[in-house]
Amino acid sequence: MAQEQIQEQRLTQQQKLAQSITQQQLLQAQLIELPITQLMERITAEMDDNPALEPSTDEPEYQDTPENTDSTDNVEESYEQEERQTALDEALQSLGRDDEDLPVYQGGMSNQEEREDIVYGQSQSFYDQLIEQMNLFDLTDEERNIMEYLIGSLDDDGLLRKPLHSIADELAIYHNIDVTEQQIEQVLLKLQDFDPAGIGARTLQECLLLQIERRDPSHLTELMRRTVVDYFELFTKKHWNRLQQVLQLTDLQSETLIKELRKLNPKPGTAMGEVVGHSIQQITPDFIIDTQDDGTVAFSLNMGDVPELHVSQSFTDTLNEYQNNKENMSRQMKEALLYTKKKVDAAQGFIEAIRVRRHTLTITMRAIIQWQHRFFEDGDEASLRPMILKDIAEKTGLALSTISRVSNSKYAQTRWGTFPLRFFFSDGYKTAEGEELSTREIKMALRDIIDSEDKNKPLSDDVLKDLLAAKGYPIARRTVAKYREQLGIPVARLRK
Repeated sequence: MAQEQIQEQRLTQQQKLAQSITQQQLLQAQLIELPITQLMERITAEMDDNPALEPSTDEPEYQDTPENTDSTDNVEESYEQEERQTALDEALQSLGRDDEDLPVYQGGMSNQEEREDIVYGQSQSFYDQLIEQMNLFDLTDEERNIMEYLIGSLDDDGLLRKPLHSIADELAIYHNIDVTEQQIEQVLLKLQDFDPAGIGARTLQECLLLQIERRDPSHLTELMRRTVVDYFELFTKKHWNRLQQVLQLTDLQSETLIKELRKLNPKPGTAMGEVVGHSIQQITPDFIIDTQDDGTVAFSLNMGDVPELHVSQSFTDTLNEYQNNKENMSRQMKEALLYTKKKVDAAQGFIEAIRVRRHTLTITMRAIIQWQHRFFEDGDEASLRPMILKDIAEKTGLALSTISRVSNSKYAQTRWGTFPLRFFFSDGYKTAEGEELSTREIKMALRDIIDSEDKNKPLSDDVLKDLLAAKGYPIARRTVAKYREQLGIPVARLRK
């Protein structure tokens, strides 16, 4: 008998859990996951389906209102946000167990890339934009073929990391074009005249120099050139005090120099609408992030053409009229009351879900900016700190599944390009001393070492381990092998 009571109690608890996920919470979860373009489509469809939901003639209260990362957001204070957000988080946690198609990842990217990045906006790709510029140049057929191959060989950040001798070999083998490295370099120099400045550079140093060379001649421009040419290591390691000493600058001159150096773009390809890791079309960002020269980072939600919504006054008046005459209502009037109430409730619920979405996106983006503030200052991928979904969930008080939904298909437009929110997430590597290093930073250092190796004598994983340790990345040989494989770089004997 006691056993039957325990089983009955367990069944009752499970039933209550299922009932806690309301239609309103489901709607909020759906809207949180939608990027701005799909949100606009959903709002249009909702207004077509519900005549009680109307756009306001007033300007939306959230347009053109930048959110500073240090400010206090009170957008939802009057809407009992904490209580509602807690209910939403509980619903999303339960939904996460059933959403098999939603990869809830703990690191920067899901282990299974089941979802392709959705692309919105203009259909012209990074490649197409450069080909358009190429057509403005007077090139021979051979130069045009070389140029087109060079454009196709660019990495997503706009840099050319493939050695010219490899390009010469590939042109000869696959396209029957027999040219020297010098001929390829002459065409590459023409490509480097394309916009944006820095495109086609073979190294970060060359990329920055190409941008400096386009500046008007001045003492400041010359200081920038000297910094990148003669003191590049001090610059990349941000040893500003030492740089100030060797250049013999005053505090004001040093401050001005640093400010101008930070304006240089280490990833010129992203300025053309590219997204890191994919050669795809331009997108519509969900967040607009603005970095001031003094390092202040502010942001705003891109609400596009999303109107401020309200419940139709005529529906509200009709509902009040029916409710005041409940005692003398005919059957037809009761049906009209039920219809009106249903539409008004649906409109209010949809408006509330839009507000919850805005609040959730706002506090999530603020937490990401605070965590990755250095990246938003300098645009250097190496500045990204280890950050997983759990970190932002704890910082915001939101559920992991909520952070996952926000980050899934959203993009942020920054001074350094437009990136998917997942770009800002990455796991970390903890050294024996307890220091946490960004795996992204280690991989970048590993790629740089391999790119600069003697191709006739490629480096083994053991040597790579020692070279990384000398650069401050003391990782094991097996970890070197794992990161090398993740970068798609073969073993030493296959790199000859």
